[in-house]
This record gives sequence, C-alpha cells and structure tokens, in this order.
Amino acid sequence: MKTWLSFWYGIFKNNPIFRLVLGLCPTLAVTTSLENALGMGLAATFVLVCSNGLVSALRRVIPPAVHIPCYIVIIATFVTAIDLLMQAYLPDLSASLGIFIPLIVVNCIILGRAEAFASKNGIVDSLADGLGSGVGFTLSLALIAAVREIVGAGTLTVWGDIAVKGINPGPVTLAILPAGGFITLGLLLALINRIGEWNARRHGAPAPLPVNLDCRHCTMCGRGKDGGAGGEAKGDRS
Repeated sequence: MKTWLSFWYGIFKNNPIFRLVLGLCPTLAVTTSLENALGMGLAATFVLVCSNGLVSALRRVIPPAVHIPCYIVIIATFVTAIDLLMQAYLPDLSASLGIFIPLIVVNCIILGRAEAFASKNGIVDSLADGLGSGVGFTLSLALIAAVREIVGAGTLTVWGDIAVKGINPGPVTLAILPAGGFITLGLLLALINRIGEWNARRHGAPAPLPVNLDCRHCTMCGRGKDGGAGGEAKGDRS
C-alpha cells in the first residue's frame, strides 16, 4: 500500500509542476512542442527512478555531512548517461532540447526526491516515488505543451511520425513564445485549483488550501505538515 501511495502521490498530490510548482525553468523552455515535452519528461523520469534507487541503496553508507554532494554526483552520472544515449539514438531531439538535458543535474525535483524520500525509505518505495514523480512531471509537461502547440502553431507532432495539422485554423503565435508559456501555465494552474476546489465541495469537504511553498513548510524536504507518502513530514530517517 505504501508503495502504491508513493507512486500515486508523485502524479497527483505532490505533482512537481501543478502542486509543488517546481522545475519551472525546463517547463517553460521545452513545452513549445509535445515532442520536446515528452523527451524531457522521459529523460527526467529515467534520472528520477535511477537516482532514487541508488540513493536509497546507499542511504546507510553515505555520511550525513556529505550527502548532498554525493546525491549530485549520483544524479550527474545518470544525466550524463541519458544525455549520451539521446545524442546517439535521438540526435534531433537532443539538439532540440539542448542545454536543458544537462541541466537536469540541478533540477530541484530530482534532488528534492533524493533528499526528501529516497534517503529515508527502502529501494522499492523509492523507485515507486521516483516513477510517480517522473510520470507526474511528464504528464504535466505534455499537457502544457499540447495546449501551447495547438494554440500557437495549430499542429500536434510526436517524433515526426504522428502529426495532426490544421487543428487550429487561426494559430496565436504568442502561445509558443516565452510569454505564452507563463500565460498557459498560469491558466492551467488556476483551472486545476478550481477543479480541486469543486471536487472537494462536491464531497462535502472544505476547499483545499494552497500548498505552502516557503522553506518552513516545504513538502520536498519533509519539514512541513504534509510531506507526502512514507512519513516524510515526521522526519523518519530510518
């Protein structure tokens, strides 16, 4: 049950973009097309799963004084691996994503899950947490990219093989510009919060409060009231 919750929370309750509002730099930069969004999401998912698993396996070996540098070395190793694989087998996608693949090393989602969850839980649960966060991140990127590409270009293309053209007969170029990324993200955040409020009231519950994003309430490092699955908020470091 805990493993399932770890996966489920990463997609919905602790969704990196729409709930925790993390990783916005690549989110706004690569979501000009669905193809780029899926590529970034899958690359980040690979790094999340692998780094979470290895951090969990080594959690009793890594000295507390150097755990952050060790996590960064682990994450950088898997980022380098996926970057080289993409350059070898998906050169066009690698060129399109550019610097944002190496920058996964400093993505706060990756380091946050390593510190908040993998360093305190078993390997299976940590793998589930990484997979859930990765899937949540990928789905969020895909949703934003689909909206921006349809509105801004009137097309929807994946890997060049699945192309739908003429969806929007009057594309609005603003949607695929940087300003359009901010506007699209803001509108989707508002819509999702509104749906959450409506769903809570439909079940007779009070409207959910916004996630507190200051350091004292951070859901990623486990010091807040709601740290997600696995007892993160209780500071369980077993």
